[in-house]
Amino acid sequence: MSKKKNPYSDLPDHCFWSRSHRVAAAAVDPVVKGGFKLNKDMKIATAGSCFAQHIARHLRKSGFNYFIAEEAHPIIRADVAQAFNYGVFSARYGNLYTTRQLLQLVKRADGSFVPQEDVWQGEDGTCIDPYRPNIQPNGFSRVDDFRRDRVRHFAAVNRILDEADVFVFTLGLTEAWRAKADGAVFPLAPGVAGGQFDPKRHEFVNFGVDDIVSDFKEFAGIMRKRNPKVKIILTVSPVPLIATARADQSVITATAYSKAVLRVAAEKLCSDIEDCFYFPSYEVITGNFNRGRYFGEDFREVKPAGVGHVMKLFMKHYTDMETAAAQPKPTREQQRKKEKSFVEDVGEALQVICDEEMIERNRA
Repeated sequence: MSKKKNPYSDLPDHCFWSRSHRVAAAAVDPVVKGGFKLNKDMKIATAGSCFAQHIARHLRKSGFNYFIAEEAHPIIRADVAQAFNYGVFSARYGNLYTTRQLLQLVKRADGSFVPQEDVWQGEDGTCIDPYRPNIQPNGFSRVDDFRRDRVRHFAAVNRILDEADVFVFTLGLTEAWRAKADGAVFPLAPGVAGGQFDPKRHEFVNFGVDDIVSDFKEFAGIMRKRNPKVKIILTVSPVPLIATARADQSVITATAYSKAVLRVAAEKLCSDIEDCFYFPSYEVITGNFNRGRYFGEDFREVKPAGVGHVMKLFMKHYTDMETAAAQPKPTREQQRKKEKSFVEDVGEALQVICDEEMIERNRA
């Protein structure tokens, strides 16, 4: 007697928990399929939290057209350029942890939003940009230098809006600090990496799903009006909060809330926005199938093996690199060298710049 059909009878293996884990942890693949294929002519721009830097560097090393709209002068050494945040993202905006930061950045770049808190000046006369406080080591020496650099920066942001074929954004945090006067959001609380915190002028905010969805939809509308064919990929950073400003909560529960909100928002956005796709880097790194092996001893830093797993899946589903013509089987020595080179490359890529770490370093 044949079994009766039910809604689950004909579903593929990836729909079932038991069948999804019949492979080694390093081979687990929750992507199913990518939304489209990247080609090497596409200009691929990135922004977001620290984890977005991994995608940027891997694409560049793999020969794809990673779009850098704000480049260092050719005579500047590579290590110096990186210290000044050139090439870390597609422009020198530093970490854009929230969608509100992203939205306000494009509005500042097109002149439709001018924050009242414009520059933080130290006692020695140096200037810090409140909206990218770690972009210039030791700050700008003069206000004129700061303003000239910001003009160049806004021009680069506008180039990304106009020219990018693909925009990859990593959602990082829900917690932020903002100015009470006009709602301008900072990547770090005033006083952490510049400026002075004043409870009369600054306040804490913890963005919810509706805030994030609304902000990103508005951003996407602005970008698509100027660049209708741009495709969007969203990811959620797997890196836990380094600290929470909520004294009534553990950073552990605050992290769980934040990531849940970001993940729901990403799902909603990919459902509502055309040509907007979700890539599950968060699930790959945090999934219990890997038994925590993708985090370092601090349970926060992502290990090279985790980044490698994520990027292998990204290349598999969003490029044709793994579907090229079969190559001769490598010798054991060739394979060993290849694996060593891959680990070294990923290890180098882990040298990310994360503004949020300033919270821990400058803790009183």
